[in-house]
Amino acid sequence: MRVLRYSLLTVAMVVAGCQRNDLLVPAVPLDAPASLTSISLDGAIDLSWSDNAYASDPGHFQWYRVYSTSYDLDHGLCGKTWSIEGTTVSAEFLVSALTNGVPRCFGVTAIGTDGSESLWSPLRQDTPRPDARNVLVWAYQADSTQSGFRFWDDLNGDGVAQPSELGLVQNGARSDIDFWVYRDPTDGTLWLVPEFTGTSMQLYSSAPIGDLTDIDFAPASGYSRSMFQAVPEYGYVFQIVEGQTLRYGGLRVTHVGRDYVIFDWSFQTDQGNPELLLRGGLPTTSESGGLVVRGAQ
Repeated sequence: MRVLRYSLLTVAMVVAGCQRNDLLVPAVPLDAPASLTSISLDGAIDLSWSDNAYASDPGHFQWYRVYSTSYDLDHGLCGKTWSIEGTTVSAEFLVSALTNGVPRCFGVTAIGTDGSESLWSPLRQDTPRPDARNVLVWAYQADSTQSGFRFWDDLNGDGVAQPSELGLVQNGARSDIDFWVYRDPTDGTLWLVPEFTGTSMQLYSSAPIGDLTDIDFAPASGYSRSMFQAVPEYGYVFQIVEGQTLRYGGLRVTHVGRDYVIFDWSFQTDQGNPELLLRGGLPTTSESGGLVVRGAQ
């Protein structure tokens, strides 16, 4: 029995010693991702961030963890109930199966091989929105029945944007379309003409843009009821006021022919939300140039 007691005591001492050694070597978290950016998509948000956590200690790096929560656009504040969207070893993640027009807030951490978790990246909010590519609208003089365009027509009056209600090519003689295409008889140029009384527009940039996703926030002012010439690779932003609601649409022309215009478009279904594609948040600008928001983690 003495031998048995001695053996148990020895094992206990060894185990206790191991436990003391573990406490003397605490886990060291990786660096937090230094930046977080986003691109709004149709029913999804594409996230990307600085890969500094991996670059600073590749041997200790395991993966990144992506979180999301609700976002209060009116108060610029992220929600308090966070969910894990997933993990990835790359510095990007596509958050899919989202509801268009519903803002979300995102954050990213880095996980070490020892299970430790870094501090959070800057938080970012973004809102998915509908879009479409290569829509053809005719000049009024060529085909008046397909010369008008409306970003959204709430046909059933439920306040929810269904796919069949978005991006409608309609008769250019209607007064409720957002714009129609006019061909100048003197030189054959095609022009986008605001029609609905609450619709105004402006040129997004004085230079061509590479893609529809280059249109980020709709400007707060500078809109006009004047018509604008449709020029390939240029972007245009629309402000649509209907009753007490304010919404924004974006458009990039891809081709201008003699009789028609082809363009890509985006539309933000969330009332008053100026996000058409890129970047969420409003209150603070980070060193990387991305917009970050406040919120509990």
